[in-house]
Amino acid sequence: MSTTKRVKPNILITGTPGTGKTSLSEILSNTHDFKHVDISALVKEKELHDGWDDEFQCYILDEDKVCDELEETMNQGGIIVDHHGCEWFPERWFDLVIVLRTDTKILNERLKKRNYNTVKIENNIDCEIYQMILEEAKNSYKHEIVKELQSTTIEDNEHNQQIIGEWINSWNKQ
Repeated sequence: MSTTKRVKPNILITGTPGTGKTSLSEILSNTHDFKHVDISALVKEKELHDGWDDEFQCYILDEDKVCDELEETMNQGGIIVDHHGCEWFPERWFDLVIVLRTDTKILNERLKKRNYNTVKIENNIDCEIYQMILEEAKNSYKHEIVKELQSTTIEDNEHNQQIIGEWINSWNKQ
């Protein structure tokens, strides 16, 4: 937990691309009156990158620029950040880290619908198989704040909303 007491907690929702981070983040932010920060959109909007990666068809984000951009916002609390990576965010920013996991067959279909190229799909499927984001989160944050949740079905998403909502209510009571 942060050394600065916030009125509302900050939550990181992370996982392999296609696991439902943005959908879950948007619903939670609307339901609980949090601000949602989609890192990929922020990087594009504020040009917080070092150019374009042709192989993976994405911007090469500048971690320092992103952190500088978000520092004041994160100190206020009540933020849900969604991004596929997590190890470079300051640990003090988050009170809960959710790692979404998805069945690789379903994930493959979701990535194809996004028109990802073969290299990008294979890289992301491997990332999910080898639990790379989960391991990154466990190595970067206190184990007690890292939660792994399944995100394959609509029912999983609804269940995750309930679990995180209960956690937010519990945090607020403290």
